[in-house]
Amino acid sequence: MTGPRWHSWPKAPIAGLVAVPVLAFALLAGLDRALPPPSMPEVSALVTDRQGRPLRAFPVEDGRWRLPVDLEAVDPAFIDALLTIEDARFYRHHGADPLALARAAFDSVRSGRITSGGSTITMQTARLLEPRPNRTIGAKLIEIVRAIQLEWRYSKDEILTAYLTLAPYGGNLEGVRAASWAWFGHEPSSLTPDEIALLIALPQAPEARRPDLRPDAAIASRARLLTRMHRAGLISADRAADAADEAAPARHAFPATAWHASERLARRGQGEVRSTLDIRLQRELEAMINAIAETAGPGVQASGIVVSLEGREVRAHAGSAGLDRPGGWLDLTRRARSPGSVLKPFIYGLAFEDGLASPGTRIADLPRRFADYNPENFDRMFRGDVTIAEALQHSLNVPAVHVLEAVGSSRFLAAMSFAGGRAILPHSQSADPGLAVALGGLGITAEEIAVLFAALGSGGRALPLAYEAGTAEANRQAGGYTLISAEAATTLIDVLSRSPAPPGRMPARLTSSAPAIAYKTGTSYGFRAAWAAGVSGGYAAVIWVGRADGAPRPGETGRSAALPALFDLFDVIDRIDPGQTARQREPERAIPVSVAQSRFGAASNPPDIVFPPDGAELWAESLPRGYALSARGNGPLRWFVRGVPVPLDAGGQSFWQPEAPGFYELTVVDGEGRSARARVRIRAAES
Repeated sequence: MTGPRWHSWPKAPIAGLVAVPVLAFALLAGLDRALPPPSMPEVSALVTDRQGRPLRAFPVEDGRWRLPVDLEAVDPAFIDALLTIEDARFYRHHGADPLALARAAFDSVRSGRITSGGSTITMQTARLLEPRPNRTIGAKLIEIVRAIQLEWRYSKDEILTAYLTLAPYGGNLEGVRAASWAWFGHEPSSLTPDEIALLIALPQAPEARRPDLRPDAAIASRARLLTRMHRAGLISADRAADAADEAAPARHAFPATAWHASERLARRGQGEVRSTLDIRLQRELEAMINAIAETAGPGVQASGIVVSLEGREVRAHAGSAGLDRPGGWLDLTRRARSPGSVLKPFIYGLAFEDGLASPGTRIADLPRRFADYNPENFDRMFRGDVTIAEALQHSLNVPAVHVLEAVGSSRFLAAMSFAGGRAILPHSQSADPGLAVALGGLGITAEEIAVLFAALGSGGRALPLAYEAGTAEANRQAGGYTLISAEAATTLIDVLSRSPAPPGRMPARLTSSAPAIAYKTGTSYGFRAAWAAGVSGGYAAVIWVGRADGAPRPGETGRSAALPALFDLFDVIDRIDPGQTARQREPERAIPVSVAQSRFGAASNPPDIVFPPDGAELWAESLPRGYALSARGNGPLRWFVRGVPVPLDAGGQSFWQPEAPGFYELTVVDGEGRSARARVRIRAAES
């Protein structure tokens, strides 16, 4: 940077500049103690992804952008050009360059005015660290002394880094990294000749040459620098001419990805903070979350989180579906909501661990009152005798409450709490949580659900989530907490991976390209929150859809509003990280059948029809799926009406839609060929 032209200086004092360094060295020892040099500048917090790619930058005081600079990450061609043009003896002088000062004095005397201040990069750095309003001989002397102090205390590379961090580039831009992002939209690690020339020219007159406000001045100054670069042998004449023809750049926005996660990490201090996020997956998740909310309509929000099972590093995090939507400024992954049925797998997992049940254990899905609690299924229908696996896959409520009663709600909540799922209970339940927690009678965050599902996919071992690079190892050394046994976790993964896929999607284990998705959905009471959480291919993921204010969204369930996005998200993960997902694929396993009779009762007798009972009279109502046929029995049960098989739905349930009023005989056959019959009458619907 060429020094200013002090027109008011007389020629005689100018000649005295040559002697200034000698005087400065003589006085420095005493001044250094009395007047310590200014400290190095505060820099913007910059959060990067796990590979060092910028996610979000934060301004410093007064809204200035001053990004941290690493010399090794700056294009060497730019460094060479800067030193050649601004301070060719930078690595040889001690702060002030007597030769440069003598040359500046001679040029000024010859021209009759100040043409160059002879400032070294160290002197310019001193001036940037300690700005002085007036350019006088006294200010120049202090600048030289400060420069020598800097040389004594810092290395050349540290001084050059400070200069490249502080140099003004117009408006609120300081430093080469901020300038490169603002004017070119990329890091200064690879720069073209026109970009190099502009970055050298701008600090000489940052406001007069701003490309966005004075493009002609920017182009002209850049052309002069390109000519000097050619004369110095840095570029060819043809390249200089081509670079001079480039248009003035427009200003770009600074990176603003992973808004909420970056905000949290930036609070840890200034400088660069490397996160565990993957910018590729982060962008995909943000686009997906935004699309969910946009499709759902005004006022709807969504959030999501993706966790690598290895180290529990958060690979993607979307706290909301955009700042322009209601509640968008909030990190909704940290807001407690009712989870609906999302936590049911862990109830069954504890039962597996305690030996109370296995996936093949049969349990009654029939109306039942538990003290003062009377749960019913989401569709208000009952399936009769089902296996634990079927109850979990179809999210039946009565069996879940029945199992929780055996496990104990306090134990269930304690296990989740130790694992990191710190549930919030209604005030009335603070002493006795009750059985309603099985169906979402508590508050929990998406982050905490991610902790639990990551444990499910990691042999039952729970660890805290890691957002900052390097913290995963500390988490592993801490040991974590065993939420459920490895055997129980493996069994749950198998059961959940066989759950019915969302509409239009084939079950993951039936495709050759993607690993199985073990998932659970949840819909909170009053349709206030829709959830989908799952594990697949070495990752756990959680999707939440709802309103930030907790208002209901009638009819919007976890299966319809969140599950399709969860499957799409795992498709993206498999595309971005196929190596990880391939390593996590597991062979086909059969659901184990209970070999011991549990307290929930196993059927060893011929089938027993639960619904419709023999002799029942039913109205010919227009039910969406017909009557749900239910029976207790061993093995798979097959239903026949007048000898015609009743087809099974995707979940293995038989629904019967009577053709017309009249008498019908229904037959159910168990796995051993034993049967039971019921004769029922269908009456015409009342008008």
